[in-house]
Amino acid sequence: MAEQMSIDSAPPAGGGPSPGPRYDFEDAQSGDLGALAAIADAMKSDNLTDRLESLKRLSVLALAMGEERTREELIPFLDESIDDEDELLLALAELLGDFVQYVGGPKYAYVLLRPLENLAAAEETVVREKAVESINKLVSGMDQLHVEEYLIPCIARLSSGEWFTSRSSAAGLYASAYGKVTDAIQSKLRAGYEALCKDDMPMIRRAAASNLKDVVEKISDDHVVSFAIPNFRQLAEDDQDSVRLLTVEPLVAITKRLTTEECKQHLGAIVQSLCVDKSWRVRYMVADHFVSLATNIKDADLQEELLNVAISLMHDSEAEVRGAVCTQLDGLAGLGNSEAIVGRLQAPLQELVDDPSQHVRATLAKHIGSLCRVFGKEGTIEHLLPLLLRLLKDSFPDVRLNIISKLDAVDSVVGIDSLSQSLLPAIVELAEDKQWRVRLAIIEYVPLIASQLGVQFFDEQLSSLCMSWLGDPVYSIREAATVNLKKLTEVFGVDWARATIIPKILIMATHPNYLYRMTTIFAITMIAPSVTPGIVRDMILPSLEGLVNDPIPNIRFNVAKSLEPLTEVLRKSADTAQLEESIIRPTLARLEEDPDPDVRFFAHRSVTAIGAMSA
Repeated sequence: MAEQMSIDSAPPAGGGPSPGPRYDFEDAQSGDLGALAAIADAMKSDNLTDRLESLKRLSVLALAMGEERTREELIPFLDESIDDEDELLLALAELLGDFVQYVGGPKYAYVLLRPLENLAAAEETVVREKAVESINKLVSGMDQLHVEEYLIPCIARLSSGEWFTSRSSAAGLYASAYGKVTDAIQSKLRAGYEALCKDDMPMIRRAAASNLKDVVEKISDDHVVSFAIPNFRQLAEDDQDSVRLLTVEPLVAITKRLTTEECKQHLGAIVQSLCVDKSWRVRYMVADHFVSLATNIKDADLQEELLNVAISLMHDSEAEVRGAVCTQLDGLAGLGNSEAIVGRLQAPLQELVDDPSQHVRATLAKHIGSLCRVFGKEGTIEHLLPLLLRLLKDSFPDVRLNIISKLDAVDSVVGIDSLSQSLLPAIVELAEDKQWRVRLAIIEYVPLIASQLGVQFFDEQLSSLCMSWLGDPVYSIREAATVNLKKLTEVFGVDWARATIIPKILIMATHPNYLYRMTTIFAITMIAPSVTPGIVRDMILPSLEGLVNDPIPNIRFNVAKSLEPLTEVLRKSADTAQLEESIIRPTLARLEEDPDPDVRFFAHRSVTAIGAMSA
């Protein structure tokens, strides 16, 4: 029955806006003829929401019509009824890229090219980009015959279109077609792309520059020199900086394909000109891709020149450029002689630490640790640690946070002893930082410091600090502090926890502020799996029994929640297992009779969970 339905058989839309509820799509999946007709009808609606909904159900309609009728009726209908609503056009462009299975598979993918070609000439940029993406997706499954018969004419029409929209879209199709056609057609494609690189309109040249990287990856080595480099050079010398900045990525792709001698012969001068371009946006792109570019250029002299350029970019007048080159510090270390790099980086690093832009300082803080392996232990202690200390005291919280998060890179080179002697006072100071994210980062770093420095040092320098975090006004800090205590228990052992940490936690159980009492429950619940059943019996349960009658319902229901993991620990020993019947279950029974519904709920949930553990 569904096979008799035609798109044109659906009744036409009414004169006014169509009310959404009129279209019922719920039965479409079952093949119900009325629902299928509703989809077709909604596609003609004046209401944008209805038309969008119909597109989402288009695959159901295609399945009902069958592959042949989808190709002969549905696709032409979509092509003829191209909408002027950008939202709908975008949805259609995305849909058609995944519609191959409904038209009969890859051998019929060419059927979808025509509507996508129209969408590729749309006015809205995102629609054109999605249409190009969908065409490229189709091309990946098309054979050579269909690419040459259908796609190449499509590219030719778009490339010669009167409006810039079609020509800019054409630039994105050359790379996918190039590897699937004969040498003769490849030659025509290169000529067509060269014409786009020389187009009068800057937006077309921008599109050509943006897609040149993909073309470079598909052409032969000979054509890299004869075709890619001349077109790259023309775009790199364009009078529009919006075109020049897009040539940096193609330059990286080109240098990857060339030999050392070819790089030196063809690219030396143009690379230098891009590095000192009058537009900061071009210099930014160079700085952002600096290491990739310098690594691909294998000539030692050119790399030396590029290192000079990198140092000059650290002094650039624009903060964005200075920040971008800071992201490349990781790779700069691999260029040239280590001793020479160390000597030449000291001065610019000193300036960047005091950079007026907080963004630059934050980026430097995130990447400066990668230089430790180049500076070596002595060089890091002498030159980098003073800089790290200054960054740790920076007024901008992100700078401090980035340094803390990367301290492991410093630790791996200089060792925790040197690191603690130089930076620990600043770290302790940051533990009380007004920015809670900084305090959080410090907490996460404490177990590493503790494991390296030992119990005595921790008890003297950091123990009181860790306990103070349990009373922090920010919940995330209190939560992280409980996790921190669990990790410390695993590092220093159960005996240390019994003597040092647990007594301090349990003292808070009688604190007048309910947040401290709540944190006590969280902390002992977190630590419990790491301690012995005896500690739970002798120290933890007596404190919890006092909190069962707490006037705050939140305290009582958290006690109920904590009894489940504590029961699991008690069952590990025959000496403590009987406490489940004598203490745990009676306590939960009392809480199940609590006047507060939340307390009753969590008590019942714990009883159920404990019962499930017994099963």
